[in-house]
Amino acid sequence: MTDDAVATQTAAAVLSVTPSALQVVLDARSQEEGAESLALWVEVTGASGGAYTYDIYFQPVADASPRDEVAHVGELPVVVPVKSVARMRGARLDWSDDGEGGLVIVNPNTPPPSERGAAPPGDLSSDLARRVMAVLDEQINPSIAGHGGRADLVSVDETVVYLRLSGGCQGCGMASVTLSQGIEVALRDEIPEISEVVDVTDHAGGANPYFQPAKK
Repeated sequence: MTDDAVATQTAAAVLSVTPSALQVVLDARSQEEGAESLALWVEVTGASGGAYTYDIYFQPVADASPRDEVAHVGELPVVVPVKSVARMRGARLDWSDDGEGGLVIVNPNTPPPSERGAAPPGDLSSDLARRVMAVLDEQINPSIAGHGGRADLVSVDETVVYLRLSGGCQGCGMASVTLSQGIEVALRDEIPEISEVVDVTDHAGGANPYFQPAKK
């Protein structure tokens, strides 16, 4: 077994590094000031298109906290911050020759609905969707209308419900509380099979519509 193979396996608990990627990273680190003190840091920064997004950078290994995952791939320390560990466990850092070439992360993990930031296409004519809209129209929207708010169903993916908040709820610092302790509780009380309620609201922008009762 080669040294590179052994080195790659030491980081396999969270992030493995292929020999080709390791050489690229070591070459890049050698150009940095104080290279010997630097680790390769890899962390999840968000999600896009149903996959995680990442930041890869050099930072002193001494900056790692006791809860961060620190592994040594040959002579290279690799740090995965604690918030990214579960999201990256079993991932692999590789070098791709496609196009101009570059480092790529192959990750078997995908973001849960609550981290994806956008609703998948869904059939709003399904029985579950109709029941959700009925609860929104008859119970939830009349209740939050007093604060100028409104909640609309965007999509249903199996038992996951995606909502968009508007009016006084859009951009409100208490929107997450309204969703988790008010809207989600009310929906699950009426429709127990709902597994998750996800807010896909753009809280940074938009106009303030208002609630109008459903037409009888």
